[in-house]
Amino acid sequence: MKYLLLIVTAFFTVTQTSAQTYTRKDSLHGGLRFERTCFDVLEYDLNIKINPDEKYISGSNWITFKVVENTKRIQVDLFENMKVDSIFILNKPIKYLALDSIHLPAKKLNYQREYNTVFVDFPEELEKGSTEHLAFYYSGKPLEAKNAPWDGGFVFSKDKAGKPFIGVAVQGTGASLWYPCKDSQSDEPDFGASIKVAVPNGLMNVSNGRFIGSEKLENNFTRWDWEVNNPINNYCITLNIGDYVHIHDNYKGLDLDYYVLSYNEEKARKHFEEVKPMMDCFQSKFGEYPFKDDGYKLVETPYLGMEHQSAVAYGNKYLKGYLGSDLSGTGVGLLFDFITIHESGHEWFGNSITSKDIADMWIHEGFTQYSEIVFIECEFGYEKAMQYANGLRQNVKNDKPIIGNYGVNSEGSGDMYPKGALLLNTLRHVINNDEKWWKLLLDYSTTFKHKIIDTETVIAFFNKESGMDLTSIFNQYLRHTSIPKLEYKITKNRLEFKWKTDETNFSMPIDIKINGKSKRIYPVNAWVKSDFKVKASDKIEVSPNFYIIKN
Repeated sequence: MKYLLLIVTAFFTVTQTSAQTYTRKDSLHGGLRFERTCFDVLEYDLNIKINPDEKYISGSNWITFKVVENTKRIQVDLFENMKVDSIFILNKPIKYLALDSIHLPAKKLNYQREYNTVFVDFPEELEKGSTEHLAFYYSGKPLEAKNAPWDGGFVFSKDKAGKPFIGVAVQGTGASLWYPCKDSQSDEPDFGASIKVAVPNGLMNVSNGRFIGSEKLENNFTRWDWEVNNPINNYCITLNIGDYVHIHDNYKGLDLDYYVLSYNEEKARKHFEEVKPMMDCFQSKFGEYPFKDDGYKLVETPYLGMEHQSAVAYGNKYLKGYLGSDLSGTGVGLLFDFITIHESGHEWFGNSITSKDIADMWIHEGFTQYSEIVFIECEFGYEKAMQYANGLRQNVKNDKPIIGNYGVNSEGSGDMYPKGALLLNTLRHVINNDEKWWKLLLDYSTTFKHKIIDTETVIAFFNKESGMDLTSIFNQYLRHTSIPKLEYKITKNRLEFKWKTDETNFSMPIDIKINGKSKRIYPVNAWVKSDFKVKASDKIEVSPNFYIIKN
């Protein structure tokens, strides 16, 4: 999510940023060295206790993994401010092990710490194809966010009644901020996760997936158990602690569950009715809700929002727009709750289809911002959708490329949101066939459902399914700061035109009007003479649904 409201007066201004210097710490987090690629995570079994007064976590994560290549060492990640209590390799998994007990066949392992990384050493080589079980015990005070969700960390707050109200958001920063894991988007636990969180009596914890049950513990704590049955991004695994009430609904066979602060129940019941038309729209355009067996939840949080899979974080205060404002500046953004629509759109784009490296996070954010446009078109029609889309131009900075640097945990420009959405809207009008466009988008969503991909995969798919070579268009918008500039002139009453771009051999058709009559032209990087007869006084208009600069 991490969407900032940007006020930009000249959307086409290009600012060249200085080269970023990366460190060993960055490559340990973002890179894919052998100690990471030698194993494949199958399941996480997280079992922790949260003490709100002390802001303290203690517990374990049991990591089941398959050995991909023979190895005596693997990399597990945990922020250096968190303490490693002990690490064991188990002969077999035993769930619900007491936190202070390790009476089972196990070997205690040696490890080495380097920044936020824990290199775990095994006494004997793990053989390719074997399945192993690691019990990782840890504790400590996790980092607190100063301004969640734009910086990673916990939010320890109070509700209006003075009761603890706690959440966590770690996109970009890393899930290893609060639990040990293979902290890379390149590997999701194939069989999901168990999330068991003990909190003081009188509070509830809500996590991803299905509620399995709760159990009273000693010292006035209750453990709340949740189970995820689908692969899940590390940063999507979450906890939400508060004085919640549960609202359940079922819409066309899909379970809809809302967990809201007790005093907000009445307004939540009314406000969240918007979820139903949203589901109708998204399922018609993007395919069936991708986590149906885990259900869909909105969970009230003390921060604005985040796309936590099957437990979407909601903190928009039951307002339309983005905290009551319109990101597009057109008024259309006030017709829907931005957080409900945007964060739910991530269930398809980001949670189901995931980028291998965060440098390609536009695959999450560009498509998800475009899902807002899709929802508007479903509910309010094409004209309002295009009005909203074009209004998003004011938020584009063109400060640096949308794609970041690979292997160092580096995101690209925040333009990945509006500029990514405008790229997709441009591609729709380049293809110029809505039947083909909606089929392409649906096929994209279903073909890569529950898969981890990269930019090259997206481009290859769009090229194949559209029957067009869209590569130069993707590259110009994603890999350069500026957007295409259309130049045209009149020579001997004939219209000439060309593209000015950073990308060489750029080719993109565009729609124009000459004295109100629609024409499609096919500019390239050299001047093209057309057969269109025009006079110097003729009015030439460029379709606003192509995100370009016109001369």
